Amino acid sequence: MASEMDQDAPQSNGKATGGLKPPTALLASADADTPGAHPHFIRSLALRFAEEAILLIAVVGAIAMGLGITSYFTEHRYVLAYLAAYAGFRFADLIVREDAEDSSAHEELSQRIAVQLPILVTFAAAPFERTYIYGGSAPAWVSALGLLIALWGMWLALGARVQLGFFTSGRTAEHPVLVKSGFYRYVRHPIYAGRYLVMFGWPLIYGAPITAVLTLIVGGVFAHRRMKSEEAEMRAQFGEEYDAYIRGTDALVPSIW
Repeated sequence: MASEMDQDAPQSNGKATGGLKPPTALLASADADTPGAHPHFIRSLALRFAEEAILLIAVVGAIAMGLGITSYFTEHRYVLAYLAAYAGFRFADLIVREDAEDSSAHEELSQRIAVQLPILVTFAAAPFERTYIYGGSAPAWVSALGLLIALWGMWLALGARVQLGFFTSGRTAEHPVLVKSGFYRYVRHPIYAGRYLVMFGWPLIYGAPITAVLTLIVGGVFAHRRMKSEEAEMRAQFGEEYDAYIRGTDALVPSIW
């Protein structure tokens, strides 16, 4: 679930990221231009594409298990729209993120897929709840709201990643930058916030209130743990500047959290 929210470990890359890993996109290292770096980058990128492809196939399988039937997909336009947008979001997120060469890329593919299990549970639980507890379909306006929230979250997460790349392009580890404008002017972790909305939109599409509440709670717990870890890294790097930034912003939801 929101642990897509979570699947990415936080990144201390010289700014408040929502889900980037610390050591790499912090900034481009000179090693990235060395002859041996490019094969490693290609291998890491290929590994990430394989991870995303396997995850998306597993997501479809999880939904089918929750529904008990696969023909359901062709009968519900909001479900299809969400799945198409989610697949595009996952691959777009992979392309714009800066950590294709980080330490996590060396992990075994099976380990990386395993951390996605909460997401798969969420994708299975929502249709299961609707099909076997309530029956029928969710009201159209609820499904439309869920799709709108998910699209909003995708825009937020991808936009924040692009913003990070823009502000850190050409920087070095000796001259990091703390991004405090744009999305980061309002929340310190817009990527986490976007992923949170993406996962929350899924149970709304099915009108599955139990799954929606569990998604909020479990996703909040995962996000809190990761944000605390990341903020400790950022505080160690930027000191008082980051403390002042924390005092003037909210972590995930403006004026609430």
